[in-house]
Amino acid sequence: MKKYHYTAADFATKEAAQTSLMRLLQPLKPYYSEGGARVDLGVTSTHYENDSIQMEAFARPLWGLVPFWAGGGSDPEFEEQYRRGFEHGPDPDHPEYWHKGRHYDQKFCEMAAVSYGILFAPDKVWEPLSGRGKDNLVEWMWEINRFECVASNWQWFCILTNLALKSVGRPYSRERLDFGLNLIEGYYDNGGWYHDGAGGEKDYYNPFVMVSYSLLYAMFMEKEEPERCARFRQRARDFARDYIYWFGGDGASIAYGRSLTYRFAQGAFFAVALLAGEEVLPLPVMKGILTRHLAWWLDHPIYDNAGVLTIGYAYPNLQMSETYNAPGSPYWALKTFAFLALPDGHPFWAAECAPLPELDRCRFLPHANMIVQRDETNVVALVPGRLEMESYAHTAEKYSKFAYSSRFGFSIARANLELGQMAPDSVLCFKVGKYYYSRDVVEPGYSIGPGGMETCWSPLEGIRVRTTIEPTPKGHVRTHVIESGFDCEAYDGGFAINASDFEPSSREAEGARATARCGEDFCTVTALEGGGRGEVLIPDPNTNVIFPKTAIPMAVYSIKKGTQTIRTQVDYFD
Repeated sequence: MKKYHYTAADFATKEAAQTSLMRLLQPLKPYYSEGGARVDLGVTSTHYENDSIQMEAFARPLWGLVPFWAGGGSDPEFEEQYRRGFEHGPDPDHPEYWHKGRHYDQKFCEMAAVSYGILFAPDKVWEPLSGRGKDNLVEWMWEINRFECVASNWQWFCILTNLALKSVGRPYSRERLDFGLNLIEGYYDNGGWYHDGAGGEKDYYNPFVMVSYSLLYAMFMEKEEPERCARFRQRARDFARDYIYWFGGDGASIAYGRSLTYRFAQGAFFAVALLAGEEVLPLPVMKGILTRHLAWWLDHPIYDNAGVLTIGYAYPNLQMSETYNAPGSPYWALKTFAFLALPDGHPFWAAECAPLPELDRCRFLPHANMIVQRDETNVVALVPGRLEMESYAHTAEKYSKFAYSSRFGFSIARANLELGQMAPDSVLCFKVGKYYYSRDVVEPGYSIGPGGMETCWSPLEGIRVRTTIEPTPKGHVRTHVIESGFDCEAYDGGFAINASDFEPSSREAEGARATARCGEDFCTVTALEGGGRGEVLIPDPNTNVIFPKTAIPMAVYSIKKGTQTIRTQVDYFD
């Protein structure tokens, strides 16, 4: 597939944005099944039934097609494909039947995309169906009311499904709708931020689902529930004041947390806010964020040779995927095309793509539980880590490093037998015996504020660490007070820097300092206390989510049995 070079201009006008969306979707057409209800994009599997994988790949393109249709776009081939798919998929007598549900069924997640279609493009998704087809679709969607949904952002899938049934005058469950809304209300914290479930993480599921879907709900339920919908809208405005800090001037956003294969869904909140009539930021600023974000993402090698989106982050990479990522999963990213539903005369289309407003170079986001640092091309989040480990793959790497960057991403360990396999960027890693260990959870009672954070943690039995992180104009300083029951080595790693053979790069280690550079990007690690020496590690390839090859500067310390303090300076801003 010939690479197309994207710029913000490819999303600045309605015609250009529609063309860009179709460029993403056209490669899918050969993979639709004969009956139109399934899309076969690959053979990798998931923790849920293989039977649902092709249904998911059918549903997720709707996140882009629905606003395309709602905004007046037309592609007769896709329209016919989905008419046939919606006629056949819910039909128990058709060989492409999507089947009945079960508790926590992945198909419930995909019902949100189907509901999006019924709510915003009924002339393409609902009205073309035969009477029997409509009955079958309603019966299939009702499965979500017969079974449990995960007590997390999944509650919104049940809410939207019942809202869609209501919108076309079909029976819906007010009981399940209210049950889900009450759970969602219980997940709310403050400042526009929700936990993803009781005690769940604050991550991209806020813009992916929690805040965005509440705006969709408000669009349809304002008259019936004015107070609730007003709350949802106010929370979106509050959320935007924090969330803008996650974005760099180049369009990239902080690589942090799980489900990163959804890529440019990171920008979906701003698109849905526009759709809901909420200018959570000045319109030119919102347009600038969206256009630069989409251009940054689509200009990366995130496709296979046929032009189909791959599992991965800034390049194809199964290493960092979740157990629920199927070949069609990345198309959740199309949520960010919600702005295509805006009418031709909407001021968005005439607005300039403004740069980010002047933002604090270092800002404490108390409701997001992080300190964010930034310059023109790099946004860094300093985080305290997690109190509990969830069962998702590589949870420690995705939530418990000291720092996360929009520019440098983060690395995922392959194994812990070799330092290169461990790829310990932005962590303090211990070698004990033949294994390497780093932070997974922190002890309760940690502190975080504008001046830094302090956490206590244990990488394994016999070692306990009190870590203090203080932001500085050029990066941050880490102080670790280590209580060890044995002699060992410790590696305090900086960011993983691009080490591609095709880019001018350099690596230096002398005395207490180590530096890795690539073009304008750099990270320098200096041992300030504890007798450390500088080293640069070349970790295993494909461990980092942004760069296939990296170099990690680090300070290496000899840890003796007893208590000692080590102190490391990490610089990444000029």
